[in-house]
Amino acid sequence: MQRRDFFKAAGMGAAVAAATPLMSTSISHAAPAPLRELPMGADHYRALVPELFAPSPTPPEHSEAIVVGSGFGASATALRLAQSSTQVTILERGLRWPHDPQREIHTSDMLADGRGVFRRTSFTNLTGLPVVCDYFSGVLDATDYEHISVWRGAAVGGGSIIFTGVMIAPERRFFDAVFGNSLDYDEMASTWYPKVRQMLRLSPLPEDIYQTPNFGHSRRWDQDARRAGFDPQRIDGIWNWDVVRSELDGRTRASATVGDSNMGNSNGAKFDLTQNYIPAAEATGRATVCYGHQVLAISRERDGRYVVDVESTDGVLARKTLTCDRLFLGAGSIGTSELLVRAQATGALPNLNEHVGKGWGTNGDAGMVRSFGFSDGTAQAAPSASRIVDESGMPLSLENWYVPGLPVNIGMLGTLGMTLDSQRADFAYDGGSDRVVLNWPKNGNDATVEALRAVQNKMAFAGTTLPSALPFAKDVNSSFTAHPLGGAVLGKATDGYGRVKGYDGLYVMDGAAIPGSTGTVNPSLTITALAERNIAQIIKSGR
Repeated sequence: MQRRDFFKAAGMGAAVAAATPLMSTSISHAAPAPLRELPMGADHYRALVPELFAPSPTPPEHSEAIVVGSGFGASATALRLAQSSTQVTILERGLRWPHDPQREIHTSDMLADGRGVFRRTSFTNLTGLPVVCDYFSGVLDATDYEHISVWRGAAVGGGSIIFTGVMIAPERRFFDAVFGNSLDYDEMASTWYPKVRQMLRLSPLPEDIYQTPNFGHSRRWDQDARRAGFDPQRIDGIWNWDVVRSELDGRTRASATVGDSNMGNSNGAKFDLTQNYIPAAEATGRATVCYGHQVLAISRERDGRYVVDVESTDGVLARKTLTCDRLFLGAGSIGTSELLVRAQATGALPNLNEHVGKGWGTNGDAGMVRSFGFSDGTAQAAPSASRIVDESGMPLSLENWYVPGLPVNIGMLGTLGMTLDSQRADFAYDGGSDRVVLNWPKNGNDATVEALRAVQNKMAFAGTTLPSALPFAKDVNSSFTAHPLGGAVLGKATDGYGRVKGYDGLYVMDGAAIPGSTGTVNPSLTITALAERNIAQIIKSGR
């Protein structure tokens, strides 16, 4: 297929999507969106994935502990609490998605339907093409603020469902630049990173898979990096390589090997949290996962119990109030920060300190693309093979990525870049609209773009490729982040173990505790390891 023919086909696909009847109008996601009754199109999804419509367990009116969210930090917290004989209720706003070796459980990136996008009717993905879809509880939530879009998970398993599977620790010098004296690198490297690596069975891309046609773009990316004077290093991933091999030999419906990842992997190729931490917690008999339960607000009663205002639906909207002795916030940087900022501003938790809502950053994220990077491969597989580090200017790393949704090799090479940036933003409560907003400046990513563009251009020149390619609007796209961090930073809004200052029994256990960056790497490993560290101390100390 020629380049012009592919883009013509892509344009036709976008037009077909645009002609799809809407089930509702588009909505803004700058604050928690109220649930609606299921749309008429739900019958379509019921036929495709009937498991999604199984009623959620009913949360008890009172729990020893409530964990809000089910992503990396939340799942590690829930497992360790349950293993310590604590009764745990896990509240997750998204649905519980199954795996199947042959069925299309999740939608594709190119023409996503409601299974892909969380409660909105349009979405612009990394290709720059608009997608129109049903209003449904898909797995990817794109929360739009004035100057940036934040992508996060909305499903049991949180971000582990939608990320590209890279889990690596930062270099010591970058880690120390971010955390200073608030977190000890030696402790993390000797105890907590290895604990997570073992739990999630992390490993680099095997050589036999790297040499297959679907990873031709990875080999070309590495070749260009070497020509530019870099030394690409293999990186750990959360993938089940046996499932990837079964895709390559035709025993399993293709998913990871044809560029599915941002909206889930139907066959379980990604060893997400629904295959390790979460079932392990449930196996104790002391953890209950309640999906389709969105936490809207938190407060505290005079007797010390925490009150959690929840909205849920099994086809019909319902509101309920739950209580717990201890409340663990693991709703991600955006969700946790929103709950705390709202509680402080409304007087529900007036003793929260001045650091709540502060220190938010994008992890220096940006996506990049080059064209005319032809290889001997076919479709581009999603697992990332390698990365390079550059310290000639602002410290940064580039990861061999894929271009989502491309069914054939048309010579595009994708890269994910992350800088050691210092741009930070604050959350604020807007009483007029009853919303929590993020004050990210219009030029907040300028330094990141400049630094990444310099390295991108170096690789492009060395590899005789061209920065940018239609339909991508930019060679470096920093209009989004998939790695939101901060808002309740460790050692500031909390003590050194995530205990929220001003309130006993209230904890931050997710990316909100990290000060805007994890040192030029994907944050999932550090978030999980930090949660493991903190919950071990909380359990040991009894508070």
